[in-house]
Amino acid sequence: MTPNPLLPDLTVRVRSEAHSRTSACPCGATVTLADRPDATVVRHAGTVAKAHAPDLTPTELTPRLTAAAHLPGLFLSPLDATPADLHGRLVSFWPYGTPVDPDDPDAAPWEAAADLLARLHRTPAPAPLPAMRGPVKAALAMSRLRTGAADGPATGAVLRAWATLPPWARAEAPQPDRSTLCHGDLHLGQLVRHPAPDGPWRLIDVDDLGVGVAAWDLGRPAAWYACGLLPPEEWHRFLAAYRAAGGPVVPADGDPWPTLDVPARALTVQTAARAITKALAEGRALDEVEQALIDACDRMGSVPPELVHEPAK
Repeated sequence: MTPNPLLPDLTVRVRSEAHSRTSACPCGATVTLADRPDATVVRHAGTVAKAHAPDLTPTELTPRLTAAAHLPGLFLSPLDATPADLHGRLVSFWPYGTPVDPDDPDAAPWEAAADLLARLHRTPAPAPLPAMRGPVKAALAMSRLRTGAADGPATGAVLRAWATLPPWARAEAPQPDRSTLCHGDLHLGQLVRHPAPDGPWRLIDVDDLGVGVAAWDLGRPAAWYACGLLPPEEWHRFLAAYRAAGGPVVPADGDPWPTLDVPARALTVQTAARAITKALAEGRALDEVEQALIDACDRMGSVPPELVHEPAK
């Protein structure tokens, strides 16, 4: 089998990019931060290169990079808003930022994440942008599940839960909001401090950035809270901070779930579908967290579609 040249050649490119930007590069090893089918990310000194998903086109990525460059108080700014091409993959270059420490959950920056989202949702799109890609990614996860998973109780529960969602959440119809700026794939791994190591928090990963239903950005923490995987105090910290920062997605007080219900359900289904696919690929049983997601899908599948809340428009 011919080795994939993407990773070694991306390593060469990031070294070259780092050296072109400073005459005093501290050098050292080039580190692979991620190497997945949908993204390969490498770092050399203070420069990061990302090879984006194979199906992402310049028409889709370039306006997202441009938007990030125009929102430096919210996003980490790309070093160049025009992506390069490497082996048919689009490549963008970024300054390095310090990520959230996964081994220190007590230091999770829920307030910073909520503040950034609230400000993002209140900000007019700086240029025409494609639709936020959250529902498309959920639909892709379901497509992979149908292709690779055998029939069974877990797969059946996820498929039934998926069927309860409205068409827009399954990427089968336009989103009811086509103007609000939103991240599209918010979780704590999408925050970094820049300048490293302890500058202000900024959002990263613009691949799903666009206009659409901004409640999707609150959907993952809402889903984890609803599934019992995020402690109530952390969820309430996040929600209170979003409200305090004037976030427009939920009311200033009262019940937020009529707005968050559909995105939370959709992201529960997406995450459960990925869990099954991953477990099958690794030849193992579902772990405790993954089973909690399946159990939530099983409960969701018993709710008639007409009773699932739609987000406010």
